[in-house]
Amino acid sequence: MIIAIDGPAGAGKSTTARTLAERFGFAYIDTGAMYRALALCAVEKNLDAAADAAQIGALAEELPLRFAENGRRIFIGERDVSEEIRSAPVGERSSQVAAIPAVRTAIVAQQRRLGRAGEAETGGAVLEGRDIQTVVFPDAEIKIFLDAAPSTRAGRRLEQWREKSPCASVEAAQRDIAGRDARDSTRAASPLRAAEDAVILATDNLAPQEVVERIAQLVEAKRTA
Repeated sequence: MIIAIDGPAGAGKSTTARTLAERFGFAYIDTGAMYRALALCAVEKNLDAAADAAQIGALAEELPLRFAENGRRIFIGERDVSEEIRSAPVGERSSQVAAIPAVRTAIVAQQRRLGRAGEAETGGAVLEGRDIQTVVFPDAEIKIFLDAAPSTRAGRRLEQWREKSPCASVEAAQRDIAGRDARDSTRAASPLRAAEDAVILATDNLAPQEVVERIAQLVEAKRTA
């Protein structure tokens, strides 16, 4: 079983996907971390998403990405970049590099490979990102689109930032969310949208466990059908 979870930044995808994977013993693949890892390399090599798109696309083709601890940690070769990719600058750059068509082609191929490998190994895989149920696995058995108001998502992003930087501002979080929404929804390659057969869940007034329970019910129904 493939469970595809999409939605804008701050909608609750990562928490939901990770918890579902643990609940059912499925593989968990944080596809956003893959773009962040590529963005980290682009930052370190001083590559600009607009001026150096071809170089970044080539980099995506050869980037040796792998996950460990069931998706909790991501490596570039033998280098653990799990913490480095969570910085605000890398997060901002990731949505820029993700808009490059050649990057998406390369990363989507890796996501499909990892998803099928995880499914074969554990009986299922949970993937979360921006185009999992429309592009990566359009035939997924379970398709979920999580959403929330921009103000809700900015508040969640601010909480994440303040765990590492107490000086993070509301204004910066709002700008980050607005910028990501604009780039994700207007890019030419795989723009963010819900699949026609996706279940759409607004998470503004739902606790994380409530979101998980609603999706778990869909999974159980599908498994016993």
